[in-house]
Amino acid sequence: MFKTVSLWLHKWMGILSGIVVFILGITGCIYTFHDDLKLICYPQKYILVSPGQAQALSLSELSAIANKSLPDGEKVSRVDLFPAKNRSWIFRAQATDENAFGHWNYYTYSKRVFVNPYTGEVLAIENSKTEFFQLMLQLHMNLLLGKKIGHPLVAYSTVLFVFIMLTGVILWWPKRWKSNKISRSFWPKWSVNWKRLNHDLHNIIGFYSLILGLLIGITGLFFSFPAFKTWAGDQLDKLTSGSTAIEKIEPLNIQWGNNPLDDALSNLLKTYPNSGMMSIRLRKEDAASFDIQIRLEEQKTNKFKWYYFDKKALTLDKVISHDKQTAGERLGSLNFDLHTGNIAGWPTKILAFIISLFCASLPVTGYIIWINKSKKRVKRRI
Repeated sequence: MFKTVSLWLHKWMGILSGIVVFILGITGCIYTFHDDLKLICYPQKYILVSPGQAQALSLSELSAIANKSLPDGEKVSRVDLFPAKNRSWIFRAQATDENAFGHWNYYTYSKRVFVNPYTGEVLAIENSKTEFFQLMLQLHMNLLLGKKIGHPLVAYSTVLFVFIMLTGVILWWPKRWKSNKISRSFWPKWSVNWKRLNHDLHNIIGFYSLILGLLIGITGLFFSFPAFKTWAGDQLDKLTSGSTAIEKIEPLNIQWGNNPLDDALSNLLKTYPNSGMMSIRLRKEDAASFDIQIRLEEQKTNKFKWYYFDKKALTLDKVISHDKQTAGERLGSLNFDLHTGNIAGWPTKILAFIISLFCASLPVTGYIIWINKSKKRVKRRI
């Protein structure tokens, strides 16, 4: 009875979510290596032909250059910069319509201006609405339908995927562990007919994908349902009795001038010359504060220091560091790297790629099983 109910749930949840799960799996495979592939596909954007020798121009100068290169009405709102002397800085300009239908309507504009930070030369202006890897990301996040419609479809399909994996292991579980057929639960018999082989591959791939597939699914749910991530973090903190430890503030010896953001960034570039990347979200000129996030390793979001400054008082308010977080907060900061496979570099990226491909194959083999069984039922009725 239990297996019968599990089979019914497994089938219908798979039918409802299969197409979305396939899209998420394939786009996940591609996006796993997006940082590496961008450097290969667009070296003229990201890599400087002549590495900078002197100090970078001020952020305010570079922002003005980037804004000047954009059409009227478009403005830079975020900067991703790299302390490495051979890298360009990326100035992002983006505006969205949260209620719009479709990817091209959701983004009013989405541009990236690549600038040589040592000369101020604009290397390239990218229309990110049509850039391949950004399209893959948006297809993964909202099926190119816009946030209002696409995001819930992805979110609830991911919920179904998690339950599909759990019901799948119930259906996979062998009736008799001593049977001579037990090996077929772990490795396919290639000599059987194609329908049997498809069925066995569905079961076996599902079994081997279970743990990491659930990890990818649950971390995906943390993106889709922020309240769920907060709840999970709170529960983990209760179990570990954790509390946030704000890093002791040490003076940065900043020589404050007319532009506090320029001065703070210049100091942090000297303090963290070997960091992977820094990100700044540009606020309005009358904002009372600003912050600078430092990613200690370029492709890992979970290793960081985050500096918060009081713009009016010209003081450093606080520093948040990954190694001072509670267990629950650490879970949140690890989420992206766990989901994408960045957690341990290339080995886990390759593993994430394989598991994503496996997960994308499950709806395909599942639909084939369903179609074959449907044909059998029709023949019986005839």
